[in-house]
Amino acid sequence: MQGQIIVMFISLFCFLGRPAWAEAGQDQQERAKQGQQTAPVQAVQRGALFKVTAKGSPNTLYLFGTMHVGLSEFYPLEPRIATAVAKASVLALEIDPMADPAAMSKAMAAYGMLQAGERTYADMPPPQQARLAGMLAKRHMTMAAIAPLKPWLVSTVLVLAEFTDLGYRPDLAVDLHLAQLARQHKVKIVELESAGEQLALFGRLPEAEQWRFLDETMEGIENGKQGAQVRQIVDAWRLADQPALDAIAQLAEDDDTVSGKFLQQVLIDERNVALAGKMAALLSREPTAVAAVGVLHLVGKQSIPHLLKQRGLVVERMY
Repeated sequence: MQGQIIVMFISLFCFLGRPAWAEAGQDQQERAKQGQQTAPVQAVQRGALFKVTAKGSPNTLYLFGTMHVGLSEFYPLEPRIATAVAKASVLALEIDPMADPAAMSKAMAAYGMLQAGERTYADMPPPQQARLAGMLAKRHMTMAAIAPLKPWLVSTVLVLAEFTDLGYRPDLAVDLHLAQLARQHKVKIVELESAGEQLALFGRLPEAEQWRFLDETMEGIENGKQGAQVRQIVDAWRLADQPALDAIAQLAEDDDTVSGKFLQQVLIDERNVALAGKMAALLSREPTAVAAVGVLHLVGKQSIPHLLKQRGLVVERMY
């Protein structure tokens, strides 16, 4: 598992796929309604859903695994999670994708742009320049357009294009749908992270590793592994397939590539500890909370449910 899993761990994925941040709220509401109108009549289980409680407390936290991309067929979500959000005292998301985009723009400028003195795409060997240029051209992009971006961000853009080529749409992301549903029912939304916190993680990648990250992503696209793994991830979420999700988590744990190690050590293990702590605090103060994060945070050896159990909380997997 390489770049395609990495982007599933950051809400940046939603923002990169949106043509106009300033019109995000209105745009998402319209698209979510369209998705609901074309959806099957009977909702089915998607992703993963957990119920978390604490002994001696009446409070309940529902923990739902999302996708940062979507299809119209994903909606409506099945009644347990849809009702939980509608009746929640608070909805907690990694980042509220319908909030003011200024914070994302500021974080992007700080962590996603090449700085003076750093290696540029003009410094790439000619064969690699041609390779990247050809890959961009197939997706109606140019070298000039990506010239200001750090290699990790170009990798993310390429993976986003891979998802959209396969029909998966960031504007139908589950996070966006939940945010719209919460606003419809006047449910308070809180952010578990910030745009700056998420993008700062990539700022910790050494320059050489960022370029290797980009090479690994291009290789995965060229040999077809990216497309196959994209389908694997989305299908596992779409079917709420526990064994498939567990298998994906194991692949991530076993991956010894630069992007794979970064995924496991930073985007999964490190973030899961912080997210679990914030969810435990949420449970202690909110009567009916819902926390929704990328589904791959909820599987694996150091998953959020596992960490919540270690804190002495009662965690029940509903599906």
